[in-house]
Amino acid sequence: MFKDQMQQDVIMVLKFPSNSPVTHVAANTLPHLTIPAVVTVTCSRLFAVNRWHNTVGLRGAPGYSLEQAHHLPIEMDTLVANNTGSNKRQITDLVDQSIQITTHCFVVTADNRYILVCGFWDKSFRVYSSETGKLTQIIFGHWDVVTCLARSESYIGGDCYIVSGSRDATLLLWYWSGRHHIIGDNPNNGDYPAPRAVLTGHDQEVACVSVCAELGLVISGAKEGPCLVHTITGDLLRALEGPDNYQCPRLISVSSEGHCIICYERGCFCNFSINGKLLAQMEVNDTTRAILLSSDGHNLVTGGDNGVVEVWQACDFRQLYIYPGCDAGIRAMDLSHDQRSGLGSFMGLFYLRG
Repeated sequence: MFKDQMQQDVIMVLKFPSNSPVTHVAANTLPHLTIPAVVTVTCSRLFAVNRWHNTVGLRGAPGYSLEQAHHLPIEMDTLVANNTGSNKRQITDLVDQSIQITTHCFVVTADNRYILVCGFWDKSFRVYSSETGKLTQIIFGHWDVVTCLARSESYIGGDCYIVSGSRDATLLLWYWSGRHHIIGDNPNNGDYPAPRAVLTGHDQEVACVSVCAELGLVISGAKEGPCLVHTITGDLLRALEGPDNYQCPRLISVSSEGHCIICYERGCFCNFSINGKLLAQMEVNDTTRAILLSSDGHNLVTGGDNGVVEVWQACDFRQLYIYPGCDAGIRAMDLSHDQRSGLGSFMGLFYLRG
């Protein structure tokens, strides 16, 4: 993705009818999926399931075929593009008025079939079918509004962990059943699922969280204070203490190699080992809104209000590449399954870079 300068920086741009900023992007593009797609969600909670055609690549690269080479890699969701039945793609349930809709409010399951949404006034988070837009499950467990969600990598069959963080300063770990498409193990008890673990230790509203099933760890940050490392059984292992002026974590990404990237307010970054050692730090002149680690954990991609996507070497924050600037700030990013294409969003636009 980052080394082959023969490829165009921008492959295509999609402009959605909604003028609401695109705030969440999830690229589940594996070819074995029933619907390989890039799911996008706007601040007005209009979502789109944009089919992925797996045709991006250079001649001779995996997935490349001459007869498909003229096709665009992504097909815009026809319901949204034609505005026919787009009501199926709008989540209209009332959210708490004080919640700022960000990428943390959404999780898309690995098969693209369900969207999990938080921020509701009744302290729940909810599961919706991406095909019909219907509400399929309401999950209660927190004592205050749920502020963020995160999903672990998925096992065979689609099972994974879901973590919810709340204004009640706690996190709950849940199990998503890929077989039954619900939170919880028992399809007969889908109305009252129980969390696998309760994670405590923060004293303020939880702002961000990341979960790694392979390492068995949950790393979370509150509005202020250090980030905390828990096991998936709920044990608090340690706090990740940044420098004195690094006190407001906003974004977290953890790799299976055991490196944790934390982005704080004012463009401050830290790279910690899971043992709590500070490996590297940097400050960028941007309000960063999205960070992303490549699957091998070697490369970090960042984007923010300046509208610039930058690629860094994760271990020491050495800058590797800067993409040409966008017309507005970056809100969310994801990578295709083969790590060849980066996908980002800003101000109602969704674009693809290779």
